[in-house]
Amino acid sequence: MSVVAEFFTAGGPWMYPILCMSIISIAIIVERAIFLFFRYNINGNAFMAQIQKLVMANNIDRAIKLCNAAPAAALPKVIKAGLTRANKGEIEIQNAVEEATLEVVPTIQKRTNSLQAVANLATLMGLLGTIIGLIQAFQAVEAAAPDQRAAMLTASISIAMNTTAFGLMVAIPTMGAHVILAGITKKIIDEIDQYSVKLENLLISRGRGAQSPLAAG
Repeated sequence: MSVVAEFFTAGGPWMYPILCMSIISIAIIVERAIFLFFRYNINGNAFMAQIQKLVMANNIDRAIKLCNAAPAAALPKVIKAGLTRANKGEIEIQNAVEEATLEVVPTIQKRTNSLQAVANLATLMGLLGTIIGLIQAFQAVEAAAPDQRAAMLTASISIAMNTTAFGLMVAIPTMGAHVILAGITKKIIDEIDQYSVKLENLLISRGRGAQSPLAAG
């Protein structure tokens, strides 16, 4: 701990804004990980296979109950919106699914892209600290008394190097987390797009009394 404290203290005042960026980054990562991995996410293939069987068996109520079993998950919300209009016309089914999708998608994407901004800010703050440290180093060489020059030069170089290092220490994991969270976000949204269209086709075919292409496949 003493090494960490010395590293932080030697970096000067610009270490504190970078520390704030690290706290914000951790908060966003933890919150998004909980929601994306444990609340919004679901096994889309298995879920949709059950929905398909129930719809083909004309058991819409049970399909809706299956959606209600995962109230926080994103895909069941969209599927449920279509199922509640199962006995309506094609346009009503499509409008219900589209409305639910427009409501759910922003919630899934919320704050994930903020991690890029946090990483960039941490890097830029580290760079600014580096520039300030170098300016102070040149001033020390130029203006300081000979007996103080070495100490001031060392302190200035520490500010320059430590702020850069700390900025990168915050930015690199933040960008890595962004890649992972953006991937799971895309996966959830892709499943919504894919399975909502399949549900629309399934319900429309059911309404027309024709066999669904899904069932045939």
